[in-house]
Amino acid sequence: MLEDYLNNLYFQFMEKKIKRREFEELLYKYLLKYQEKTCLAQWEKDKYQDYLSWIYPRLRKAIDGYRNTGSSFVAFITSVMRMSSKEYHVRTIIREVTEYSAWSAHIPDLYVHEDAPVYSHEKTENIPSQLNLKKTGKKNPKQLLALILKCYYYVSDDFLDKVACHTGIEKTKLKEMTDELRSLRAEREKQIYLMKERIYCQFYRCIVYEKRLTYLSETSGAYYNLKLRLERARQRLQRMRKRVTRIRKDATNSQIAEVIGVSKGAIDSSLSKLRTKLVLPEDKFLLN
Repeated sequence: MLEDYLNNLYFQFMEKKIKRREFEELLYKYLLKYQEKTCLAQWEKDKYQDYLSWIYPRLRKAIDGYRNTGSSFVAFITSVMRMSSKEYHVRTIIREVTEYSAWSAHIPDLYVHEDAPVYSHEKTENIPSQLNLKKTGKKNPKQLLALILKCYYYVSDDFLDKVACHTGIEKTKLKEMTDELRSLRAEREKQIYLMKERIYCQFYRCIVYEKRLTYLSETSGAYYNLKLRLERARQRLQRMRKRVTRIRKDATNSQIAEVIGVSKGAIDSSLSKLRTKLVLPEDKFLLN
């Protein structure tokens, strides 16, 4: 019987007939082999094995905590297993909910819903014509160069390859300029990146809270507390999203002037003239 075997095993350990390590191994092997004799007989075998692997490091502390005050060692171990199994069950649910939430979340929904700068109400292909840039000529290459560097955060290498011919400089030189701007603004870009990472984490946290609510009774105190946490998490997510959208991601005119090798006033003048040619919403204008 389970009670006789484990009580006898503990007695041998207390009499120092067997060492602690051997005692713990025998205890673990017996619990693993005779699940049907434990208080967790109804559990699935795989789940029970995972549980024993999880609780095994705690056995040493549990054994040291046993005091023979009228209750047998088997009753003590049974109590430990019953209480710890509840904790393990909760941990398992939280982990499964988290995994489910992570896999079910759509990647586009994770991004901070920020509006990219608006350059025109018309299609983007009309911008060259607004800047008086035709296939046969380049009337405002300096203004276009200043605009590209101003918006360096949003431009890709493919875009630079396509637009370089309108700036009057080589593709490699244009890429070098944008790389230099990124180097100058590395610290700010790092701050933006870390803020977005925190937003992603907060987004996942809200999903996990929502999923965990479905496992709780609406009349329970745990449901009420978790719902409050969800509401606070959603509010914080909205504040974080608003905060990151207010961060200016464009290069300063001084930085642009440093990269090009001209005075700041020249950049101010170029962008000011360019601004008058493009009719844009005031709050969306990047050339301020």
